[in-house]
Amino acid sequence: MPNFRANIQVSLRPSVLDPAGEATKSAAIKLGIRGLTKLRIGKSIDIEIEASTKEEAKGQVELLSDRLLANPVIEDWTLELFSDDLSIDV
Repeated sequence: MPNFRANIQVSLRPSVLDPAGEATKSAAIKLGIRGLTKLRIGKSIDIEIEASTKEEAKGQVELLSDRLLANPVIEDWTLELFSDDLSIDV
């Protein structure tokens, strides 16, 4: 059965406040970082999954992302799916 790799990027929706991002931005400015106008914190999740087809792998990872990895009320997510070291458009 083919092995697929997926990377899911989860980020807060633009309308949601990001206290961790704001605190990190403030600390970076105190360190002397200049020109920093926006800093938001998200998460990156890497997955390996066996599936018969890329469509099956994509469906499984989308279900996982929608139901477990991201909070659909406040977060958005994007997916990159790879097979045999080649990117698959999703």
